[in-house]
This record gives sequence, C-alpha cells and structure tokens, in this order.
Amino acid sequence: MLAQLPERARPPAELIERARYLDSLYIPTRHPESHPEGAPFENHGPLQSAQAEEYARAIVDFVRPHLARPSHS
Repeated sequence: MLAQLPERARPPAELIERARYLDSLYIPTRHPESHPEGAPFENHGPLQSAQAEEYARAIVDFVRPHLARPSHS
C-alpha cells in the first residue's frame, strides 16, 4: 500500500522494504498452517518482535504527518 501512495506522499524505498518485512511476519502469524511445525508464536521471538516494532514505528512516524494535512486535490 505504501508504494501506491501519490508521489508527494510516497515514502523512501527503505521504508517500503521495512513494510515488506512486516508483511512477511504478518501472514504466517495469521495462518498457522504456514509453518511446518509449531504454533506461530513458537516461530517468532524477541528479536523479530523488536525489529518489527522498530519498523512499524518508522512507518507510523512517516505516515502520521501526511494524515494530518488536508488534501489539496
């Protein structure tokens, strides 16, 4: 979704890559059968959680000011 934003609001490529990382974590946690063994929480630990939180904060920090601005279409 970030890559589909209008040019004036599009984030840098690094932020889009961070979103892709978050996507890669989301699907397996929502679909337990995506892991060959164990529950999703058994396949993700504190390192992945910390990285995901850092990336999510970066995305929110980028998006927040764009949401606060009135659009001028």
